[in-house]
Amino acid sequence: MITKTIFPIAAALRESLRKGYTLETFRHDAIAGLIVSLVALPLAMALAIAVGLPPQHGLYTAIVAGIIVPLLGGSIAQVSGPTAAFVVIVAPIVSEHGLRGLIITTIMAGFILIALGMARLGRYINYVPYPVTTGFTSGIAVVIGTLALNDFLGLHIEKLQGEYIHKVTLIAEHLPTLYWPEALVGMVALLVMSTSAKIIPKIPSPIVGIAAGTLLAHFLEGADFKIATIGNRFSFTLPDGSMGQGIPPFAPVFHIPGLDGSALFALPTFAELQMLFVPALVIAALGALESLLSAAVADGMASTKHHPNAELVGVGIGNILSGLAAGIPATGAIARTATNIHSGAKTPLASSFHALLILGYVLLLAPFMSYIPMASLAALLITVAYRMSHWRQFKRTIEIAPRSDTIVLLACFGFTVFIDMVAGVTVGVVLACFLLIQRMANLTQSEISHASTGHHRKIRHLNLPDDVMVYHINGSLFFGTVEKALDRTGFIQPHIRTLIIDMEDVPLIDMTGLVAMKTLILDVQKQQRNIILCGSREVVQKILQKLPVHAVTGLQTAESLEQGITLIRT
Repeated sequence: MITKTIFPIAAALRESLRKGYTLETFRHDAIAGLIVSLVALPLAMALAIAVGLPPQHGLYTAIVAGIIVPLLGGSIAQVSGPTAAFVVIVAPIVSEHGLRGLIITTIMAGFILIALGMARLGRYINYVPYPVTTGFTSGIAVVIGTLALNDFLGLHIEKLQGEYIHKVTLIAEHLPTLYWPEALVGMVALLVMSTSAKIIPKIPSPIVGIAAGTLLAHFLEGADFKIATIGNRFSFTLPDGSMGQGIPPFAPVFHIPGLDGSALFALPTFAELQMLFVPALVIAALGALESLLSAAVADGMASTKHHPNAELVGVGIGNILSGLAAGIPATGAIARTATNIHSGAKTPLASSFHALLILGYVLLLAPFMSYIPMASLAALLITVAYRMSHWRQFKRTIEIAPRSDTIVLLACFGFTVFIDMVAGVTVGVVLACFLLIQRMANLTQSEISHASTGHHRKIRHLNLPDDVMVYHINGSLFFGTVEKALDRTGFIQPHIRTLIIDMEDVPLIDMTGLVAMKTLILDVQKQQRNIILCGSREVVQKILQKLPVHAVTGLQTAESLEQGITLIRT
């Protein structure tokens, strides 16, 4: 079990190493790292391409964040790197502000994540409602699947931008230009990815599917069909100034802003920081949410306990270093984490090993990776989108959840797809809060008892005088329930001389409730009626502090209704 630390960093690694690290543990970690690296390699490239960048930027993220976050984070089995959830946020940033804008945003998001972890806010991420997380992840899946159709079908749309409806319209208009050789490569890769796990379960299905698509593309090119690949789509500059094709066979290089002369890494201006703060805040929020949800899933699978604040700090540092290496945002990846656990990972070093292996692939196999067809990577994105859609949970929620949860789910999904993820999450959370207030308001009840209607359970055995009325409030008294709880005050009959306000069953009262109670008490006192206030010492004391001195002196209090009724007779 991971214990709390004064400085929330490297909690998981320290916990693992405290138990000892043997050769057998290393063997388990190394095998898990190898398997996860084969899953993460093509996915990192596909996600970078999906946001509008060359594939190496996704690889740099998988390498840098993949090494750093496990060593400094708070989850034993978590694997961090680029994830599909970021595509819908990062793609507009790249389109509008370019790679420099994304670098600045990623670094800013890293500092925000560190601040969240140091403020120990990690546990509050769990308060995001399930319909919100399901709604926006399903919406993101739809958007990603739609974006992947361009390369999957060989449509060669130069810029697939704009609102979702515009993208769908653009794809539909270009369907007559479908290039069947690339579509065939994509379909074969997708079919193999979908079925290979049953045939050869020990080899990750993305690798098998990518390999099948690459072989088919090679044969089609031999028959004079031109297939778009990483090699002929992307290029890079070599140290001597010449151009290379595909993926540069170099390790990621860290840049110090303002010191290495690079325009990409020049110190940001205040205007840039101001313009990119909101996107950075969104990336940090999503990174925190996805990392901690993934860590919670990992705990259930591996019987571990993550340290949420250490995880936020680790992910924050990983994002800062990823940005300094020209990477894209990183967070915990649920699918890769599950693969890590199923492959036998014992410590956070397994996740770091997977990133070191990806670094080795880049240095040694970059020329071979250039042969990977774009359609195969698009097929991988479609597979990821399908798994991310959680369509069964989506359908099940609609079938069995309360109507309010269904409304939140559909609103979050719709806004995510047709506007953006920020709108989806914002609307979902706000709507969920309003519906929660409505539910709590329904739980707060008020009732009146006097001599002619003395039926309340608390006073059945007590005889109320004719000129005494009891006003019972049952439930929390806050801004969402005040109107309902105090809507019976007009029923005070003229002959009533004493009003007993029964607040024994009021566990919570906020400022709005205090103001409402002050107004009620002052109004009743103006009518020359006596008031006895019954309730817990804490609630009664708060009300008394809000009242003016003259109102307090004319008020009697009791800790129970029975004591309050006794005061009438003394």
